[in-house]
Amino acid sequence: MSEYKFYTHVQIRYGDIDAQWHVNNAQTVTLIETARFNFVQSLGIFDGTSFTDLGWIVADVHVSYLAPIFLTQKIRIGVRVARLGNKSMTLEYQIEDEATGEILTKAENLHERRELLSLFFEEVPTYEEIVNGTPIYYSGKKGPV
Repeated sequence: MSEYKFYTHVQIRYGDIDAQWHVNNAQTVTLIETARFNFVQSLGIFDGTSFTDLGWIVADVHVSYLAPIFLTQKIRIGVRVARLGNKSMTLEYQIEDEATGEILTKAENLHERRELLSLFFEEVPTYEEIVNGTPIYYSGKKGPV
């Protein structure tokens, strides 16, 4: 796998910190979300105005916490495409200390295209009605009411 070519700098906020005075584990996912947003904007495929135009959903997230991140620490987040398929892709992330280059966190997430959701809602209702024995009510659109 190639090195990270895209990096973004993210400021740690007081609200990111937990009682142990390091970045809360859930806030780490928000940090990589910010990096992903900056990454797709840098590629020119998302202008930040209409998420539905992008058409991705996050289907799976994995985070490895290697070292704590502190309030005054300067960090940068690398983002790269690890796998690109016809209907999904995997992005990888690496949070590093800007001064030392120490890797603090590694993460990856699987993105799927929205069209997969419409297929999901076409197939699941029949299955659910048979398994549970109770009807599922749907609007005229795909997806639950």
